[in-house]
Amino acid sequence: MVASFSMRPTHSGTMTKLKNKKRNIEENEDDQLPIFDKDGGKDGHLDDDDEDQADLSDSEESIFSGLEESGSDSDDEEDDEEEEDGDEGKSSDVGEDKAASGDGDDRLSAKDVTKPQSSGQNSKKKMRMKKKKAAGKEGGEESVVSDRVSDLKVSSQEDEYEHDTSDEEDIRNTVGNIPMEWYKDYPHIGYNLDGKKIFKPIRNKDELDEFLDKMENPDYWRTVQDKMTGADIRLSDEQVDLVHRLQEGKFGDVNFNEYEPAVDFFSNEVMIHPVTNRPQDKRSFIPSLIEKEKVSKLVHAIKMGWIKPRRPKETTPQYYDLWAKEDPNSILGRHKMHVPAPKMKLPGHEESYNPPPEYLMSEEERLAWEQQDPEDRKLSFLPQKFGCLRAVPAYSRFIHERFERCLDLYLCPRQRKMRVNVNPEDLIPKLPKPKDLQPFPTTQSLVYRGHTSLVRSISVSPSGQWLVSGSDDCTVRFWEVSTARCLKTLDVGGAVKGVAWNPNPAVCLVAVSYDDMILLLNPGLGDRLLCTATDQLISSYEEPEEAKDQPVQWAVSEGEGHEQGHRLVLKHPKAVRQVTWHGKGDYLACVMPDNTSNLQVVIHQVSKRRTQNPFRKSKGLVQCVSFHPVRPYFFVATQRYVRVYNLIKQELTKKLMANCKWISSMSVHPAGDNVICGSYDCRLAWFDLDLSTKPYKVLRHHKKALRSVAYHNHYPLFASGSDDGSVIVCHGMVYNDLLQNPLIVPVKVLKGHSITHDLGVLDVTFHPTQPWVFSSGADGTVRLFT
Repeated sequence: MVASFSMRPTHSGTMTKLKNKKRNIEENEDDQLPIFDKDGGKDGHLDDDDEDQADLSDSEESIFSGLEESGSDSDDEEDDEEEEDGDEGKSSDVGEDKAASGDGDDRLSAKDVTKPQSSGQNSKKKMRMKKKKAAGKEGGEESVVSDRVSDLKVSSQEDEYEHDTSDEEDIRNTVGNIPMEWYKDYPHIGYNLDGKKIFKPIRNKDELDEFLDKMENPDYWRTVQDKMTGADIRLSDEQVDLVHRLQEGKFGDVNFNEYEPAVDFFSNEVMIHPVTNRPQDKRSFIPSLIEKEKVSKLVHAIKMGWIKPRRPKETTPQYYDLWAKEDPNSILGRHKMHVPAPKMKLPGHEESYNPPPEYLMSEEERLAWEQQDPEDRKLSFLPQKFGCLRAVPAYSRFIHERFERCLDLYLCPRQRKMRVNVNPEDLIPKLPKPKDLQPFPTTQSLVYRGHTSLVRSISVSPSGQWLVSGSDDCTVRFWEVSTARCLKTLDVGGAVKGVAWNPNPAVCLVAVSYDDMILLLNPGLGDRLLCTATDQLISSYEEPEEAKDQPVQWAVSEGEGHEQGHRLVLKHPKAVRQVTWHGKGDYLACVMPDNTSNLQVVIHQVSKRRTQNPFRKSKGLVQCVSFHPVRPYFFVATQRYVRVYNLIKQELTKKLMANCKWISSMSVHPAGDNVICGSYDCRLAWFDLDLSTKPYKVLRHHKKALRSVAYHNHYPLFASGSDDGSVIVCHGMVYNDLLQNPLIVPVKVLKGHSITHDLGVLDVTFHPTQPWVFSSGADGTVRLFT
């Protein structure tokens, strides 16, 4: 059993003691709030009705603690004000009764203390508590609920002035309207009406406890912290409803009707009684002197003729002659843009009532006229002859023609068009004349004949004296440039896809690719010392002690092949399509297009006979590769993109978007800052690497697919070869000034190759020192343009 104390407020000595004792108990309860929260979870009240939770949760302060009155949340200030006014006077308030019955009861069971109340209430409370405890023992919750409902009914019937509630504990914070963060370093949060400190509740919950509380406590969402007392307050259903109403922009009072009909006090009806009961002013009986002065001024102004009385408006309509001649007095004559109406043709002889006989139509002419369309007739009427003017009838088409004329006049836009006089030639960009851009190749000088099939690839020696060409007839031919004489023909085991002369002038080596092989040849042309030095360089290689596994097999040629000039044979796992040298002449890159594997590009080092695969995974079907002429960059062209890799840092530095469907060839400018790409969809894209990853210019001069593009090493020239059988040479000047864009001017179309099997020019390359261009075609010839 829980003992309950019942005291009468008349004994003042015991009153004060009890007050102090009760205050201490409340402070202790405040300190233990978080712990109680945890215990409250064990009480098994979480699934009760909302009202039961309001009464039975330990974490919430009762109405006697004054928290409900002290303004719990900024959103429901209106509600709080009502509560503050009501709680002082009304003991029958529902919230107070709930707290008095439920929350107070809970406190009693925890601490064995009751709050002093007036005698009438005490006896009722005792009865209620006994009922509740009996119900609690039986474990039935329905009796408690029904008890509460009856309790609410009783309280609503009570007289609100019957009991005095002024002796209830009130811990309203008295610090006033100051920022509460001033108290953040203190254990208390202000002072109550007696000057005692209001201590903050101990909050030792960490994030996990907070989360668990959020998950387990169904009242978590309606619990707010009172900034004035630091305690947690559970909002009742009415308060939550009020908050929702205010958030939706509605009125706080549910019963307030914002659409009540407006009472129109000042209506147009003249009322007998005045709106106000105030006696009229004296000034409403005496004539106004200010108005008298104003009227006298106006009368004087009218007498002097300064103010003219308003003339009555003229009711006669005003017409404008729209088609008046351009006389300066007419309104439309003043408009510069006005165009007078076109004049009608004056009547001629055929319109006469007695026309000459040659104007009259014969029967056949009349029938032909009737069969014609109205638009095709020369005359819109048939000329007729009458004996006298009196016999002429009314013109049958008069109304029709007048109507047509009016339509023509006002539907036809007659306005002078502001024509901008632009010379069409001014719109074409000013390009320098090709004469000023010389030298560049203009005429076909020599034809190198001998191959019996397509010549897929050509390359010039660094001295410019020799030319090598590889063909589908499985031969490699060496030519003298100046005479077009074939000096040497080597048979290889398959159709030659690519040839490349080593750009290092101190080495005489040619790389030839066919099937899955790359042959390194010493052609033995030119300086004998150079050829022997090259052979010594290759034979001086010493094998490392530890042989590493390589994707490519290196073999030294012996016997008959060595006599023909074969020096090294590199066997690859797949067919090789392109070979290209690094500018120093020691590294050789080759392309094996295959979308399924990551072994598409390999780089060979000839002096150490090493091979490495620079890419771990495939980024698309590789079309061609190229080394940067001066910096350690490597260009890899796939179908739509050109990727620029830094070989030292081993990372991607740029990705150029070619804006074309399928890249066929690529060439890097000797300065290294510009790249051109040819594509199978007839485009040539010029990239300025300093400017953008998109093309600076796209040229569409060729009618068919581009097969090859090339820059000249010294002159500002580049060339492109296409399946339309032509080579187009362009002037491409790159300036050292970064602010000045490259100047690109097409200067010459070179023709000569015949189209065979829908293929035209397959490869173009420039002479290393002269402004000459070599081209190889599907017709089995190589041509030199100078």
